[in-house]
Amino acid sequence: MYWTLELASYLEDAPWPATKDELIDFAMRTGAPLEVVENLQALEDEGDNYETIEDIWPDYPTKEDFFFNEDEY
Repeated sequence: MYWTLELASYLEDAPWPATKDELIDFAMRTGAPLEVVENLQALEDEGDNYETIEDIWPDYPTKEDFFFNEDEY
């Protein structure tokens, strides 16, 4: 299982919180690449809800990870 920013972007509009099955269904309905569906299927399913993309990909970059000052633009 691997994630990239491009692949993770397909889950930005997902109905959070969601179960693994709901995320797979969302990815398939929205036409996400097969890699997204495969990554979701590879998740260990304990029946828990995923609150955000960070629950799936802990290294998902946030705004704090980028070093620019929004006030300058």
